[in-house]
Amino acid sequence: MSLVRNSITIGGLTLVSRLLGLVRDMLMARFVGAGLASDAFLIAWRLPNLFRALFAEGAFAAVFVPLFNKKMTEAEREKADQGLIAARNFASQILSVLFPFLVLFTALMMLAAGPIVWAMTGGFPDGGAEKFALARHLTIITFPYLALISLVSLLGGILNSLNRFWVNAAAPILLNVCMIIALIFFRGDTEVETAVTQAVAVTVSGALQLLWLIWACHRAGVNLKLSLPRLTPDVKLMLALIAPAAIGQGAIQFNLLISTSLAARFLPEGSVSWLYYADRLNQLPLGLIGIAIGTAILPALSRQIAGADNKAASDTQNRAVELALFFAMPATVALIVSAIPIVHGIFEHGAFTAADTRGTAAVLMAFSAGVPAYVLIKVLTPGFYARSDTKTPLRLALWSMLVNLVGNLILIWPLAHIGVGVATAISAWVNFALLWFTLRKRGHIAVDARLKQKTWRIILAAGIMGVALYFGNALIEGQLGTGLWRRIAVLLTLVSAGGAVYALAILLFGAYRISEFKSLFRRRATAPASSTSE
Repeated sequence: MSLVRNSITIGGLTLVSRLLGLVRDMLMARFVGAGLASDAFLIAWRLPNLFRALFAEGAFAAVFVPLFNKKMTEAEREKADQGLIAARNFASQILSVLFPFLVLFTALMMLAAGPIVWAMTGGFPDGGAEKFALARHLTIITFPYLALISLVSLLGGILNSLNRFWVNAAAPILLNVCMIIALIFFRGDTEVETAVTQAVAVTVSGALQLLWLIWACHRAGVNLKLSLPRLTPDVKLMLALIAPAAIGQGAIQFNLLISTSLAARFLPEGSVSWLYYADRLNQLPLGLIGIAIGTAILPALSRQIAGADNKAASDTQNRAVELALFFAMPATVALIVSAIPIVHGIFEHGAFTAADTRGTAAVLMAFSAGVPAYVLIKVLTPGFYARSDTKTPLRLALWSMLVNLVGNLILIWPLAHIGVGVATAISAWVNFALLWFTLRKRGHIAVDARLKQKTWRIILAAGIMGVALYFGNALIEGQLGTGLWRRIAVLLTLVSAGGAVYALAILLFGAYRISEFKSLFRRRATAPASSTSE
């Protein structure tokens, strides 16, 4: 399958998940609001969310998929029907070490929930003992999700390697479905009771995702076996690569963890919730574009590099960057220009007030300045991981995390929660720049004429769309105080109109021709000049 097809498969299912996530967040805003209970739950959910981003969408897959593919390719060279068997044995070795570690690690984290929450929040100076106790309780409930989602990532990596991208991409839908069902049917009479229900739903969703992946692997003929854990050379290599990859791939999430912790310590109640809701909207393009494209190109890059086809590998990344910019630039402009109507239309009802809208929209605009960088980081890092280089992205990520920490400490005082968003965006651009120039210096990517020509045209088209959205905001302003479904319809109209203007501008400026879009979907992984994934 082509890069575009694989990306659309992953991105489409991610879109379903993220739309359900928006429904979930709308219900959370209505029933939990942006106060004590909401802040406590979001702190409790931060670490499981971090591990989900690192494992299900990042480091584990980035390291495991190339090694799994390498095992399969090497065995197939010796005997055609031995590839999957050798790769399955490798995965079983990893599972036998991973499973007991996760059980022990999760138990220790649950026992240490109190100190962990205190380290993240400073004991919630704004909320006192009640808020701290609630956050600790919710953290204990959600921690098993870490172990479950890590096992999901192992099975998902196997299915991605077998080009069954849709199964793993569909798994997060279960998380949002569980939380929506909990909010509609099992919420408590108070905001605190509802927050507890949400924490339970998180862990239940992890169990359901694991069962879903086990079933899918069984259908694919992959049944892993647990045995006594042994540190074989393959396992040692995996362990040596995974730790730096986790930090390197998760720089954005670590930066957000730092930002959330500082907000809990130094900013007024509700700031943690504003950051969360803004980040949820900000994460939409990252999930739909960056993660989708990064996941789709990794198997192709691994095979091209293993076959010493450096030209094809460079072309794959050029097309991936081009595709990422095509989708990321309009998303950036829309989230900045229309931040207030988007937040108002989606979240402002029930316990979520007009003040919460203003606070969330302000930090959303700051976050969104880094959207192209967030996306391109996910697209560029496979260029390192496909070469089994996890240390370089780690080193570069540490620099960006330092920039984020310093930026937060400088900007949080004059700009409050907005400073958190600005620091996050700046650190993402630093990370992207370091990754890009390192790949260029090593000769692993060379910008071709097509990418150069299309980049400025894409940016110009997005700018035209931004002007249209600016005037569109004024037209819909009076409609946002109406019923929920009408507000959603109004927002969809605004977004659709902006998308139409962008599409027309793309064609007008010659960034793409209709024939090019058609050819992208026909292009195969075996074509010498294609940027594809098999």
